[in-house]
Amino acid sequence: MNENNVIDRPTFDELIQMVGDDFIGELIDTFLDDAPQLMNALQSSLANKDVDVFRRSAHSLKSNAASFGANAFSNKARELETLGREEKLDQVGDKLDDLIADFGPIKNTLTQLRHEYK
Repeated sequence: MNENNVIDRPTFDELIQMVGDDFIGELIDTFLDDAPQLMNALQSSLANKDVDVFRRSAHSLKSNAASFGANAFSNKARELETLGREEKLDQVGDKLDDLIADFGPIKNTLTQLRHEYK
């Protein structure tokens, strides 16, 4: 995933307009703290075949990522959410690993953006 386009800048700028320059940094920090926990929850709920936790975790990741304009990541989380809702965890395959791998560039980009709004 190319780091230059992991965040849709117009969507990110819209979020800034809604929450303000003072609060965007806090939102970024919260997302960067929560996302790894949600991905861990996806992994453990997949291992435990807990479709409810899996679905909720994927839903949260999907929504949070979409808020920042991390659209490709959000779409992958949406696919996982659908598999959880349809109780098809056996079809997750590499989708979760792909999602986790895609987080690195998002984290890097948001960290850079974070420094613009101290």
